[in-house]
Amino acid sequence: MARLALLLAPLALALAPPKNDLMLRTMRGEAVERTPIWLFRQAGRHMQEYRDYKAKTGKHFLQLLDDPLDVAEVTMQPLRRYDVDAAILFSDILVVPQALDIKVEMPGGVGIVVPEPLTTAAAVERATAAATADPALLVEKRLKHVTRGVEEIRSAQLQENLDRTLLGFSAAPYTLFFYSVGGSSRNQAPGAAFAAEHAAPTDAFLEAYSDLVVEYLSAQVAAGAHAMQVFEAMGMTLDAAQFETLALPHLCGLAAKLKARHPDVPLLVFARGVADPLGVNAKLQAAGYDVVTLDTKADRAASRASLGGAQVVQGNIDPAILLPDSTPATIEAEVASLLTDLSPGKLIANLGEGLGGKEDQGLVNLFVDEVHRQSEGMLKA
Repeated sequence: MARLALLLAPLALALAPPKNDLMLRTMRGEAVERTPIWLFRQAGRHMQEYRDYKAKTGKHFLQLLDDPLDVAEVTMQPLRRYDVDAAILFSDILVVPQALDIKVEMPGGVGIVVPEPLTTAAAVERATAAATADPALLVEKRLKHVTRGVEEIRSAQLQENLDRTLLGFSAAPYTLFFYSVGGSSRNQAPGAAFAAEHAAPTDAFLEAYSDLVVEYLSAQVAAGAHAMQVFEAMGMTLDAAQFETLALPHLCGLAAKLKARHPDVPLLVFARGVADPLGVNAKLQAAGYDVVTLDTKADRAASRASLGGAQVVQGNIDPAILLPDSTPATIEAEVASLLTDLSPGKLIANLGEGLGGKEDQGLVNLFVDEVHRQSEGMLKA
């Protein structure tokens, strides 16, 4: 019995709340001493450590995602360099379609592509059947490398004394559908066009993706993730009416399903670039998301007024202020504006878009430290 307890001790620590629980306390609406901060795409291309590691391993992005040890290493790199209050699983939204045998490639020079998308109703119906047969088993069999990555990250956090909130994540159902049927950043038409032509198969596929995401995020929580971030990354490809029909019902349904299963696990959402951000974010708040994210174009004052002073919001600094031609004075002023506009006690400081890869690491470090310094002073006042 004593030996079993010793063997289980590391697992218990990995599943316990993090030592730095500032993010968790903020997401739960508790009083905090300073504003937490993390950054979309904080692990990856903008870091010299990442570029060096890719060169050392000889692996490209998708190959790194297949190895839990690589996932842990890349996830940990920004925690070693910056005083961010959270880690986020190093992964990609398209691992979920991959689990349905939708091919994803990285040929070089054009980013990640889906070379053989689902272009017929019959193909979508086959993928729907595969997703609905046993979504929990599908996650266990096809996405085990991701959850093993979560476990390795928690182990590394404890070993390196960098025990901070770990965010799991997934794309929302519409974003997964969009890429599955041939949408991309360069070709945004297929998502809405396919849905208009094949309404019933589309709705069934979106619901199947919703149930699959529930199992996927639940597996990440079971592996040690402390909170769940949902990205509706392709909302800008829909007009307001289309978003209300194709994306919003499944975002709201996803929140209901996840909260029923994990009532005490914070749930964050980012509906990026939507046509009606005030209306959409108010509905996501009502659906049960604990944290609502603002993109770079969001009107902070209007958003805070709409969501209320008690709602925890996330965002929304433009990452352009972190490029090499920016200045410390610009960053200090932008941080002051962010904290004043959105209230330091009900805010997770972040970007309104992901890091693009050309940011200056010294300026990123300054940004993180300025959020802590200024917010601490404001909350003490």
